Amino acid sequence: MLTIDEAFRKFKSRLELNDKEQKNATDRHTEVREYIRTKFSIDRDFLTGSYARYTKTKPLKDIDIFFVMKDSEKHYRGKSAGVVLDDYKKALVDKYGEKAVRRQSRSINVDFGVQVKEEDKTDYKIMSVDVVPAFTSGNDYEIPDGDTGNWIKTNPEKHAEKATRAHQAYSSEWKGLVRMAKYWNNNPKHGEKPVKPSFLIEVMALQCLHGGWGGQFDREMQGLFATMADRIGEVWPDPAGLGPPISDSMDSKRVAKAQQALRQASAQIDQAIHLVRLGRTGDALKAWRELFGPMFPLS
Repeated sequence: MLTIDEAFRKFKSRLELNDKEQKNATDRHTEVREYIRTKFSIDRDFLTGSYARYTKTKPLKDIDIFFVMKDSEKHYRGKSAGVVLDDYKKALVDKYGEKAVRRQSRSINVDFGVQVKEEDKTDYKIMSVDVVPAFTSGNDYEIPDGDTGNWIKTNPEKHAEKATRAHQAYSSEWKGLVRMAKYWNNNPKHGEKPVKPSFLIEVMALQCLHGGWGGQFDREMQGLFATMADRIGEVWPDPAGLGPPISDSMDSKRVAKAQQALRQASAQIDQAIHLVRLGRTGDALKAWRELFGPMFPLS
């Protein structure tokens, strides 16, 4: 029988991209990048978000691609931010079809029609990408906010730097812990994700995972979920100090729902740890699987 530590290490490994998944992700985002360059004047494009920071969990979807446009496209800055999103959507619909393309608040989502199978498997294929139009703004960037019509500042490179520092300070375990928490958040049993956006979990983990790696995954999860339950209602600023708070979409109703889910998860974790004390490791493994979902191993 697996020990709890062995199970968590196997779980962490399952949430990492294997070679086949990495190849499919590279093929897909390269295809989108090359196509967008034929439709808009792009200065440079690069991967951002949790995929680029290695905090993306599975099933793998919504890989963020930043498209930094040239000065010749600056006419968009004098228009409502929704205009550039509409134009990017139209261009992507021409290639992928109306049903596969969806305009979001700050990006365009392209769905590749990949179905999730048992144990969250997707035949090593990524499900979707998010296309983000952007302009440089000094050392930072501006991206469109279609909800307000404004352009907002951001800097995904600063987000990546903070994640890297946190990972190093946590004996290179921080990103794995974040992926696990995000996987819990994706569990279909919740219905809608309790914590939205998923990036908020990562932002909270910058503070809620503290004191350095203690050597036990179960104890780290115990502390993380208990602290998130206590602090989910706080305002969580953009780690880059530029855009609106990451917690902006968490209104009082969503906070209450998330807090309930986090407290329930915290109670499940306490019970799983107690089962190990009783010598019931098999039951503890089942409790962890119930908490996280099908990728948590039982053997």
